[in-house]
Order: sequence, then structure tokens, then C-alpha cells
Amino acid sequence: MLQKTEALVLHALKYGEQKLIVDMFTREQGRLSFAVPMPKSARARVGKQLLQPLTLLFIEADVRPQQQLQRLREAVMAQPLVSLQSDPAKLAIALFVAEFLYHALRGEQRDEPLFDYVRSALCWLDEARQGYAYFHLVFLMRLSRFLGFYPNLDDYVPGCYFDLRQSIFCPQVPMHRDFLMPQEADHIRLLMRMDFATMHLFRLSRLQRHRILEILLLYYRLHLPQMPELRSPDVLAELFAD
Repeated sequence: MLQKTEALVLHALKYGEQKLIVDMFTREQGRLSFAVPMPKSARARVGKQLLQPLTLLFIEADVRPQQQLQRLREAVMAQPLVSLQSDPAKLAIALFVAEFLYHALRGEQRDEPLFDYVRSALCWLDEARQGYAYFHLVFLMRLSRFLGFYPNLDDYVPGCYFDLRQSIFCPQVPMHRDFLMPQEADHIRLLMRMDFATMHLFRLSRLQRHRILEILLLYYRLHLPQMPELRSPDVLAELFAD
């Protein structure tokens, strides 16, 4: 069935000498994989430059649910994200987000609000001129709402713990090891108060940012078994020196 939809490129991998396997998250069909012939000329219908991670596209595809690899008929740029490729700090954030989403959205079905959130977040980052040092932290925290394990802040009281497995603040130590002590539980509360527009008003040290990212990645691995250890956070650790 021919399907026209917005799509976000997650990952592209060379397959043999003449094809790319491209994973995309689409607005209408969720996660899809495509076998795309590698273009032999600049006039190809789907140029290789359109298949870079975090490229926003309008695509036309022949989608057949029984097939593992779909056929991509046409793709055009939907929203150029120029500064994500030209600004070194944004590029490092983008590489992390791309690697993270490739694993986090592995089994996602159609979810238009989730797609819209990711698209609007990337567009915000592309347009931002300053005040985006905590983007990746806020992005991960708010993404958990769409994936079903966003914490309930109503349970928070000063001095409580945070149960990473149950996604709840609690007054007593949980009966397992996957929890945060009160000081780090407060980091979760602080992060839940941030959004892209206001995060520049908060102050976190480099050590705090690094630790919060470690916590968030552990949190996701507990809730998404397919989430592996990522390579790109090491690059982020060197950004935004105090």
C-alpha cells in the first residue's frame, strides 16, 4: 500500500555494495526499515544526503506489513536542521539523540503525539542560539511520558527516595537496589520542572549533569530491555565546561 508520511531518519547502514538499510520513525506507521538502493548520481530520487540520522523527511513508501524491509519510493526534505550539522556542540547532542532514539524507538507503533514531540524538540534545538546545555536531559525526561514511565511528581516530599523500577517517589527505601537516595531523587524532581524554554534558568555543575545523564540512561535500561550501553555520552561529558 502506498503511504505518504512524515519521517525521521534514525540510522542508516551500508548493506552490500549497492544498498542502504535505513531505519525511520514515521508519523503514520511508526518504526519502519527500508532497503534503499545507493544513488549513483546526484539526480537520484532519494539522495544519500537525505538519509543522515535525524533528517526530517516527507516520504512516499510501499508499505507491506508482512515484509521486514519496505520500499522507499520518494523522499524530500521536510525541515532542514542546518545548525545540528554545523555547530559542534549541537552536533554532539544530535549524535547522542540519534543513537538513543535508534534503540528507544525500536518497537514503536504509530504514535503521532510521540512523533510530534520529537520533531518539535529537534526544531527547537536547531533554532536555539544559546541556553541549550541541558537539552538532552530535558529531552529524555519528557520523552518518558510518551513511553509510559514518566514519574508522578505528586508523590514527592522532601527527603524521599526515587524507585527507578516503579517510577515513583517513596518515603522508604525500596526492597531492591534500583533506587535513588534523597539527594539524587531531588535531581529527578528538578528535571521534571524544566522545559526547553526555561531550562537556562537552572544551574547544574558538569558533575551533576553527567550524573543525571547516567541516572536517566539507567532508568531507560530498566524500562526498555533493548536499550544497550551507548557510546555517545562520553562525547557529551566534555561539552559545556563550567
